[in-house]
Amino acid sequence: MEIRTLTSFVAVVDAGTVSAAAERVRVTQPALSRQLRQLERELGVDLFERVAGRLVLSAAGRSLLPLARDVLASAETLRTAARVQAEGGLDRVTIAAPATTLADVVSPFLASLRDDDPTPSVVETAALDVDDAMRRGADLVVTTRRPRRPLRSAALPELPVWAYVRADHAWADRSSVGLAELLEHDVVTVPPTFAARQVLDTAVEREQRWPASLVEASSGTVAQALAAAGRGVAVVSDDVRYGLRGLRVRSGGADLAVRLFVAWSSTHPAEASLAALAERLRTFVVAAYPDETRATGVTPAR
Repeated sequence: MEIRTLTSFVAVVDAGTVSAAAERVRVTQPALSRQLRQLERELGVDLFERVAGRLVLSAAGRSLLPLARDVLASAETLRTAARVQAEGGLDRVTIAAPATTLADVVSPFLASLRDDDPTPSVVETAALDVDDAMRRGADLVVTTRRPRRPLRSAALPELPVWAYVRADHAWADRSSVGLAELLEHDVVTVPPTFAARQVLDTAVEREQRWPASLVEASSGTVAQALAAAGRGVAVVSDDVRYGLRGLRVRSGGADLAVRLFVAWSSTHPAEASLAALAERLRTFVVAAYPDETRATGVTPAR
């Protein structure tokens, strides 16, 4: 079945006569009549009946007309999308990121998009599964490892791994805690698939120190809830919740932090648009997530 035969069918209905429809679609009247007969053969039904010398929709024609219009509308959507791609633009964009990054970074960024920005959607993915995210249709992927060529990437600001404690904790007024001191307490953290846990495990292995006890929560939100209930110190990279206070975790003379990159394909038709959107994401993270805000929930005076 060809789009042009459906176009001819709808044109005859809208124009009222074959001759008027032929002018509208810019073909000869005999050619349009042949297209109608071809469509009827393909569908196996008569679309029109001849009444008093003019064509009138048959019962089958009335039933199939809305479906034909839907097909033509979808075809036009496809043409428009292809034209946007060919011109290097974006009408839709899919961003993939780990769960915590989706909640604390990507979602607030999406809320800042303008009316003329591409329509966004999101995909949750593991921290390192860039290739899998691309196969699932992602245009931009936030990952914890700088991707290799042919992918392009840009570094996002590091997100600290926080030690969250209650406001009545002995550490509540401090800005940081050493890893060795932290591990003397009960630690509540996330599973090894989370970037914050991977950073913590690497530091623990490097210093050859082990926590007094470790409780594995299903997410950073649950870990903070347990810390708020007095069950330990939550070690996560999530934004602060439940009135907790955040301390930097020091190890080897540096703060523990999650490194993030945003990646996209260098062969994407809208590569330039994706690069611009990645830069906007980087700028947004710098402006919207100063350390003081993430750790205390209070935006500092400027």
